[in-house]
Amino acid sequence: MGKNLAFSVLLVFAFAKAYSQQQVIDTTRTTELEAVVLTATRTARQLSSLPLPVTLVPKKQIIQSGTIRLNEILSEQTGIITIPDESGFEGVQIQGIASDYVLILIDGVPLVGRSAGNFDLSRLTVGNIKQIEVVKGPSSSLYGSEALGGVINIITEKPKGEILNGNISYRIGRFTQQDINIDIKQRIKKLRYALFANRFSSEGYDLNPDAAGQTVNPFENYTLNGRVFYDLTDKLELFSSVRFYDQTQESGFVVDETAFEGDTEEQEWNAHLRLNHKWNDKLNAEYEMYYTNYSASERLASPVSDEVLSDSDFDQRLLRPEVRFNYAFAKAKTGWNKGTLTTGIGLQYDELDRTFFDNKVSFNSQYIYTQYDANVLERLNMIVGARFDNHSEYSNQLSPKLALRYKINDAIAVKGSVGYGFKAPDFRQLYFDFTNTAVGYTVLGYNVAVDKLAALQAQGQILDVVVSENELGNPLEAESSVGYNLGMTYNKGKWNTELNLFRNDFKNLIDTRIIARKTNGQNVFSYVNFDEIYTTGFEVNAGYKVNKNLRVNAGYQLLYAFDKANEKRVENGDVFARDLQTNQTVVVDRSDYFGLVNRSRHNANLKIFYDIPNLKINLNLRMLYRSKYAQFDTNGNGLIDTYDTSFIDGYVTTNVAASKTFYKDFNLQIGANNLLDYTDQNIPTLPGIQGYIRLNYNF
Repeated sequence: MGKNLAFSVLLVFAFAKAYSQQQVIDTTRTTELEAVVLTATRTARQLSSLPLPVTLVPKKQIIQSGTIRLNEILSEQTGIITIPDESGFEGVQIQGIASDYVLILIDGVPLVGRSAGNFDLSRLTVGNIKQIEVVKGPSSSLYGSEALGGVINIITEKPKGEILNGNISYRIGRFTQQDINIDIKQRIKKLRYALFANRFSSEGYDLNPDAAGQTVNPFENYTLNGRVFYDLTDKLELFSSVRFYDQTQESGFVVDETAFEGDTEEQEWNAHLRLNHKWNDKLNAEYEMYYTNYSASERLASPVSDEVLSDSDFDQRLLRPEVRFNYAFAKAKTGWNKGTLTTGIGLQYDELDRTFFDNKVSFNSQYIYTQYDANVLERLNMIVGARFDNHSEYSNQLSPKLALRYKINDAIAVKGSVGYGFKAPDFRQLYFDFTNTAVGYTVLGYNVAVDKLAALQAQGQILDVVVSENELGNPLEAESSVGYNLGMTYNKGKWNTELNLFRNDFKNLIDTRIIARKTNGQNVFSYVNFDEIYTTGFEVNAGYKVNKNLRVNAGYQLLYAFDKANEKRVENGDVFARDLQTNQTVVVDRSDYFGLVNRSRHNANLKIFYDIPNLKINLNLRMLYRSKYAQFDTNGNGLIDTYDTSFIDGYVTTNVAASKTFYKDFNLQIGANNLLDYTDQNIPTLPGIQGYIRLNYNF
């Protein structure tokens, strides 16, 4: 790691040297337009004026970085960590909060397809994205369940020019990774349309040649997206979008010297229709209808014996109509400045048909939310809101939120927020019925546990039941959290700096527990509310614009994430571990308790973007550091301590890209991700250096 860090520092000096040798005289000064964010309040707000912690990734940064999938660009942002699960899918962690609790949106509507809680961010291409907005902390006051930890909203581009325009790009990289984009946009009087197509494929790679099969198998996927905007009248605008995603990936396993082969197939459909209605200068409304369907199937069989190892299907559908109103108040005599009242009402129908369920299952919920956003004083902005959810499978939820921002002077502002978030028990936690045929254990959803356990007893498979039926009688509660954020911003001249302290307290987290022991020596598991955890720390972002051509950004996050019950066990001296150096059993003390799995204490990034205008060249360097973390408990004492052996040592990854525009409309980009060639068999998403070359044509 020391050599990698030293080489990264040399790269930084190389950029500085290139800058010192480049003499560009430009007396013109350009004023950058203020970034506008939609997700935090559901209305257009300037990023710098928001009282909430928000990260915005603009299109320019995405293009210059050379990233092509959502997981790649998010992993370079402060306080946002991408974590692969056991399937290799990369989910996102925000303020130490797992992917299960982060809502993923595209143009303001949710995406589905979480087979095990994790959302695979690599499903999403960034080829036609205008910007990515990340709201950190509980956002259930506007978005309901799954927004307990935050919201990621992908905003696609809106056509502007009246002449047909767009771009075509082709990128090829290591492992024969190919990415092809075609994006066409045009405005014809009252009609605007955009057509986008993407093909992404790879031959995969193998980090462990001694093991059978590849770490990542070959795959190819396609994304098609068509969007139409039509001005029906001066006060009515229609927006419609249809998106299709399709992926096929080879699969293969070896079990007891028997090879199994097959394919995994995924498909996703999204249909989005919205009517924007401007009633008058103060009132506007949005009438929205959204439908999405995600399906996945996998079949693995032996080509020799026709023995089937896996044959599973997953088919989820969601329908959501919603109506929103925004009313802008005039300035009152009391001194309250013009504010905006946002109110929405909707219902959601969610349905899942899955191999490991007895029947197709469904949820339905109705919700209403309201929010008031106003400058209560000349320098004080306040956002207060709440949402009420009525769900078919768990108790009603009221999710309030309050956020304040006080502008001390033109350069400094302080802000703080407190909010409540919740996550409903998902289909898997309620209806799962799965038995691992190779090992013999069983996992049962909470709502079916009593009946399924009785059936196993009748079949003579149960040795003893360790949980009473009464304990399984009460319904699962929704997981919930209260999140606090307190921060300060400094924006003056060439500096742009933000500090944010956060704390998230969770209760009623759902996890598995043993409810019975089987005669084969294995266990029967089900789900229960019991965990109480918290994540706390701070993050800081600093940007310095050396001049018009050179920008430097740096970020750092300090994170502590602990289970409260385990803290008490450690304090009481009830946790033991074996010291591998002395081979003695020792009591785990507080300094030995590391925290939750997959959480690093320190995360940092350094990004340098350098333009050479007269040569039409952009150079950039992005360095990412992640300190050590543990993947699972290895000594069986129920927590992560310094005596566990699953720790991944801290490491640095360095990404570079250089692009050159020529003949006005052509752009050639050469880059490398993970330039220092860091690999670890325990991190399937880091296969070493990944060089690439990309050619883009704008028309």
